[in-house]
Amino acid sequence: QVQLVESGGGLVQAGGSLKLACAASGRVFSSNAVGWFRQAPGKEREFVASIRLSGVSTFYTDSVKGRFTISRDNAKNTVYLQMNSLSFEDTAVYYCAATPRIYSTRSSDYNYWGQGTQVTVSS
Repeated sequence: QVQLVESGGGLVQAGGSLKLACAASGRVFSSNAVGWFRQAPGKEREFVASIRLSGVSTFYTDSVKGRFTISRDNAKNTVYLQMNSLSFEDTAVYYCAATPRIYSTRSSDYNYWGQGTQVTVSS
């Protein structure tokens, strides 16, 4: 079992920054990658970014490239999402999730999920 707990969400003005954290416990190394997803009201959950737990491979959806950075600290079993230049369209509940796959943008490939953290960007 893997447990994931997100933190770092909040209210920020447009143009501001937030850093989300995803703390993992349990058999985290049974997973190969951790991803961040988000879900805005009335919309489907969408892939944001992912990182392999070994190596340096990272992946981003086009809308966040150049603004968001995913990173990890294996010693702390924590994955981060640094979000800069936030806009109203980034408002959503952000979830971290773990997958046995090396890479996937599909939520169905992720078998462990956190409870989510709310990010609200005021315009």
